[in-house]
Amino acid sequence: MTNSPTLAAAPPSSQPRHKTRLWTFCLVLPVVVLVATGIYFINVHWPYRYREIEPLLQQVFASQVKIDHYRRTYFPNPGFVATGLTLRRNSAPDLPPVGSARDLIVQGSWLDLLLLRKRVRVVEVTGLHIVIPPVGSRANHEDFPAGSSADFGGPTTVVEQLNMHEATLDIMRTDGSRYSFPIRQLIIRNLQKGKAIAYSVDMQNAKPTGHIQSTGSFGPLTPKNLGATPVSGNFTFSPVNLRDMGSISGTLSAAGHFNGALAAIEAYATSDTPDFAVGSGRPAAIAGSVHCTINGLNADLVIHSIEAKTGATTIHAHGSIIGSPKVTNLDIAVISGRVQDILRPFIHDKVPITGVVWLHSHAHLEPSKNGSKFLQRLQVDGTFDVPAERVINRANEQKLSAFSQRAQGLKSDPTSVDPAAADPASSPSTDVLSSLHGQAKIRDGVLSTQRITFQIPGAAADFNGSFNLRDRTVHLLGNLRMQSDISHVSTGLMSVLMKPLIPLFKKQHAGAVIPIAITGGPDGYKITQNLLHKK
Repeated sequence: MTNSPTLAAAPPSSQPRHKTRLWTFCLVLPVVVLVATGIYFINVHWPYRYREIEPLLQQVFASQVKIDHYRRTYFPNPGFVATGLTLRRNSAPDLPPVGSARDLIVQGSWLDLLLLRKRVRVVEVTGLHIVIPPVGSRANHEDFPAGSSADFGGPTTVVEQLNMHEATLDIMRTDGSRYSFPIRQLIIRNLQKGKAIAYSVDMQNAKPTGHIQSTGSFGPLTPKNLGATPVSGNFTFSPVNLRDMGSISGTLSAAGHFNGALAAIEAYATSDTPDFAVGSGRPAAIAGSVHCTINGLNADLVIHSIEAKTGATTIHAHGSIIGSPKVTNLDIAVISGRVQDILRPFIHDKVPITGVVWLHSHAHLEPSKNGSKFLQRLQVDGTFDVPAERVINRANEQKLSAFSQRAQGLKSDPTSVDPAAADPASSPSTDVLSSLHGQAKIRDGVLSTQRITFQIPGAAADFNGSFNLRDRTVHLLGNLRMQSDISHVSTGLMSVLMKPLIPLFKKQHAGAVIPIAITGGPDGYKITQNLLHKK
């Protein structure tokens, strides 16, 4: 048997494996090159290095910016995160910081990065705190020197949206106190140099306290003439605590719109205050409207018209709140209003009189200094006319009616056959109309007058003196002129005893003229004869 040689198995061909490796290498190599090129490209053109982003931050905040911690972010969006920001004015880096921020997040998009577009998708700022030094102080001049508005031109890189959360703006006052404005959220869209921005803000006002919400547009900014920058929008301001304003109280709600240049913003608003009161007065509902011009650079306010309606009475006013500190001047008019509507917010009890009233006055309010109160700062000069007032208290009305009859020389007995006495209009049971007019002024909480004239049928009185608005004490002196003689001032035995004095008080072609005084306070006002003309 012949042994045949053993056939060894042929080794598999290595050609397919070599081809696979070759194809794999050909496919991977471009990817590696592309990735390497991309990494190199991104590294060269990465826009979020600190040295690259610092100019953007300075343009956004209009300040020099120092950051405690900084790190880049890549996914899902390119950008960076920074914490511990300190803001200083460009023109005065040696002064204390004007602000700080807790966190800053900047995000772009990969598409903008690859296309080399200078665009930031969103900037998020949390815990921003800005402090404005007192107006007129050296620090304020250093922080905001002439021409510093050029710093607020905006960034050259487009910021699609700037979001600020939990921010606070503090405006310092010369006495060391501050006006603090907590800003819950501020959203600014399309922030770029030379472009108008859209904004939305949700914040609290400092004084009077209240919630402000506003949306609108601002710009484009004109750095060389900041006051010419266009601005427009709508707002709500509610609820507003009027008690923060001093001796007034109530909760106001307001809404309106505005437009114009920053230095001359035309604003229109309506308001409603269901519980307005002055001091301890009884709350009354007041609805109002206002048209004014606001200087957004210094907060000066020119009031073109105010209409405030309470009850059936409309109060008209115009004036200004201007200066530093602010001084208020208002011209006030009431035409054919109701005296009870005007008095109601000032008086805790029932309004003592009713009737038609005409009123013209000028009010001047000095700025608060050293804790001065509202009445210390208020000055008012005015004239008033109540041609036909009626006393509300029935007992007082009956006394006034009876006195009116006696002053006319009429018998007060309703059963008398005297035709005048039988006339219901002259009966003590019938309301008697009186009138009151004159001039008055308010200084340091005291209302004073050189002449107030009070008239009822048969008698008239001219007074001069004062009424203290704080403790409600009165001191008025004057003369009572009657159609009848002095014996008619009293009844019964007193009338008989006073008849011998008639010649002393009787004037030619007239009845009695009696010096009287009105004195006292809320516990008891007294009307007495002032025979000795005591001051």
